Amino acid sequence: MKIIPQNKWIYLGILSLIWGSSYILIKRGLVGLSPIELGSVRIIFSTIFLILMGFNSLKGLSKRQWKWLVITGFLGTFFPSFFFAFAQQYIDSSVAAIMNSLTPIFTLLVGVFFFTTVVFARQYIGVALGFLGSLGLILGGTDINGEQPIGYVLLIICASMCYAVNIYFLKHKLAEVSPMAMTLGNFIAILPPAVILLIFSDFFAIQHLKTQEVLTSLGFIALLAFFGTAIAKVMFNQFVKMASAVFVSSVTYTLPIIALFWGTLDGERINGIQFIATVVILVGVSMANKKKKPL
Repeated sequence: MKIIPQNKWIYLGILSLIWGSSYILIKRGLVGLSPIELGSVRIIFSTIFLILMGFNSLKGLSKRQWKWLVITGFLGTFFPSFFFAFAQQYIDSSVAAIMNSLTPIFTLLVGVFFFTTVVFARQYIGVALGFLGSLGLILGGTDINGEQPIGYVLLIICASMCYAVNIYFLKHKLAEVSPMAMTLGNFIAILPPAVILLIFSDFFAIQHLKTQEVLTSLGFIALLAFFGTAIAKVMFNQFVKMASAVFVSSVTYTLPIIALFWGTLDGERINGIQFIATVVILVGVSMANKKKKPL
């Protein structure tokens, strides 16, 4: 595929639409499935779709490349899939999307500490605002739901950190691998543990599989696996090749707009504290993406 500079904005828009819709699909999937079942089924379905789309793309991969495909598979997909599934048992889909918009800030910090990225004064302010906003979201969520466990909010933060580290590994360790091979290799690497987790869950209990809720949830997860994981991951890996790491991670602060739309339609509400915190996070991430005067 020939890379045209303007394409990065098209990719940003499409990925925002797809991934912004993923959070409501996870919420719907949790109606009939446990977090372990949801994460496992999502990975298994996605792997099947990807094998049908491009199995031949794996030819010629070296042992070194497979090593990094395994690492990025767990960081970029396996752990976040389960982190979000567990977290969204207690956290609204729109809030989960907003929390995930911290990814560009973590991307910047990973670049500073491990990849000698130059940080500018404006970006430091952006980092501080991002973390301040995340605290506001946590406090606001506690006001709406006094039983909201803080640990589940931390799972989303961990997922964002995984995404941030993964972006740099994709750019620096797998730059020569095609987007399809990169994506399929990731999923083949994480397929065995996903299958094992599903086997040891209650998923295959006959009475469980016969319920309408489970069948409906499986339909939502099939949509999530095809569009939100398989198709979006191939696009994302192409996106990584055409734009900077921080610009790539900025998809996480455009997708909350879509997630908020779906959340509102589904009856979710955001209080004043959370609204202000959302604005603070988006301003902070925007500042973290801009470069002006270096310190």
